[in-house]
Amino acid sequence: MGMDRDGDDGAGVSTTRKTFRLLEALKDEEGVTIADLTERTDLPKSTVYRHLRTLTELGYVIERDGRYYVGFRFVELGEQARSRRTGYTAAKRAVFELGKETDERAVFIVEEDDDAVYVHRYGSLSNSMIGQRRPLHSMASGKVILAEWDDDAVAAYAERSGLEAHTENTITDPEALFDELERVRDRGYAVNEQEHMDGLRGIAVPVYTPDDEFLGSLAVFGPTSRFTDAYVHDDLATRLRDKAGEIKVTLAYG
Repeated sequence: MGMDRDGDDGAGVSTTRKTFRLLEALKDEEGVTIADLTERTDLPKSTVYRHLRTLTELGYVIERDGRYYVGFRFVELGEQARSRRTGYTAAKRAVFELGKETDERAVFIVEEDDDAVYVHRYGSLSNSMIGQRRPLHSMASGKVILAEWDDDAVAAYAERSGLEAHTENTITDPEALFDELERVRDRGYAVNEQEHMDGLRGIAVPVYTPDDEFLGSLAVFGPTSRFTDAYVHDDLATRLRDKAGEIKVTLAYG
């Protein structure tokens, strides 16, 4: 089978890629016209129109007054992903309770394809972060996840990702990452010291099933002005451990 002009090994693959290019161009906008999409995706107008027509018929895209929006059918798919494991539903309640108790931004994060992915979040007027991806090595939750891996897996991740720097505090050296993950294992939690964003600090703990299978990471984050050492290492560390334990008990006994 020959390669098509987009470098794909088949017309079906090419069509799928074009569809998702359009969806990516739609997702952060308050309605986009066909002309906008043509410019942003560098696709012919006829191709954009054909894909939009199909997506609209299926309910994944909504058209209003000549502008196109992502439809709520994607919400249904997203909810299926967020509840595909029983533990994810238990984690959702824990995130809400933790957020209410601390009045901080609480999240539950899992790993997918070398990224930390937001599954549940408390502390925002929108769910805009749900499904978003962040580098594992620059987040407290991501370091908790990496701490579950053996050294060979961490080394392979470091090579694949390049340990890109996001702030001056991001860990970019593999040996420094190994040392940090050993500290995470020893104390049972990880701290983000402004490693992904300046002025933002966070703390995360691992969450396990009753069979001691790693489920994901429970975390709280906020401004450095409020996230003092005492608050992070004493109060929040205890709260997070307790909440992770509650998830485990819930899964064991319902």
